Amino acid sequence: MIRPILHSLRRDYMDVRLRNERDRMVRIVEHPGRWMSDADLAALSRDLRTIAARTLPDGGLTYGVFSGDRAHLSDTIITLVTLRDGTPIAFNALAIMTLDTVPDPTPVLHLGLVMIDPDQQSGGLSWVLYGLTCFLLFVRNQFRPIWVSSVTQVPAVVGMVSNMFSDVWPKPDADRRTLAHVLLARRIMDNHRHVFGVGQDATFDEARFVITNAYTGGSDDLKKTWDSAHKHRDAVFNTFCAKELDYERGDDVLQLGRMDLAALRHYLTRDVPASAVLGVLTTSLFVGLRHLILPVFHWFDTKRQFSILRPAKDADDV
Repeated sequence: MIRPILHSLRRDYMDVRLRNERDRMVRIVEHPGRWMSDADLAALSRDLRTIAARTLPDGGLTYGVFSGDRAHLSDTIITLVTLRDGTPIAFNALAIMTLDTVPDPTPVLHLGLVMIDPDQQSGGLSWVLYGLTCFLLFVRNQFRPIWVSSVTQVPAVVGMVSNMFSDVWPKPDADRRTLAHVLLARRIMDNHRHVFGVGQDATFDEARFVITNAYTGGSDDLKKTWDSAHKHRDAVFNTFCAKELDYERGDDVLQLGRMDLAALRHYLTRDVPASAVLGVLTTSLFVGLRHLILPVFHWFDTKRQFSILRPAKDADDV
């Protein structure tokens, strides 16, 4: 127990592992392009390409983590699921977007590209690939709400985002959009289209939060027909997507929501399997040590400078 705790304190970026059932391992790597060695980064990219080849055998993606550019992995968090023998079976490339807002910039976690080996798609991986990283970042952020975005045409993903996060817009029967939703969506579409592979020729319907003709900026191979798009078990989300999106043209819905205490409670009680809750909470403890517990010790350290507060010259004077 002591060794992983001490190791977590030395990390500048998150790099955690936990077991998912008996035969799977989950690794979450934050900003790998900033600190990983060339060899380790190449191995990580190779695992991502292996999963992509299994998912899209006839196509190749050219944007984001598949570009081969270290810079694209500098503002990305990779959630990688492997079998015990190391075989990669699923990943999520979550991007961190910093939006130019007033009075301060707003960080937004973009759920990004998710791929699952076709042989593993019924393996209950959604809670790992979509919610786990957001949950851990929320804990590390000292339980301050974090904005989350998603761009998709898949009804199952629309339903998952709608149910997992708070204040989501748009979704079926949503109360209303707020000014914050509109302003953040404008910033995303103005400056961050490259994150999800949408070209400049795509238009954004601000009233519905629908991106029309979305598959022309590198994500062309991800375009799905209505029949091939994975449906949600709740038909209301399937009806919503069929009504709002033109699948022949290639439309996406841009959803914005927040990870907050209400979403955290829902995630732990409804999304995470009971057998995995202890492992998730233990991992969140390691991740939160630097930002939740260490400041308490620093507070009582009279020999350390804190901003304009200076330590006493003589410890006996304190």
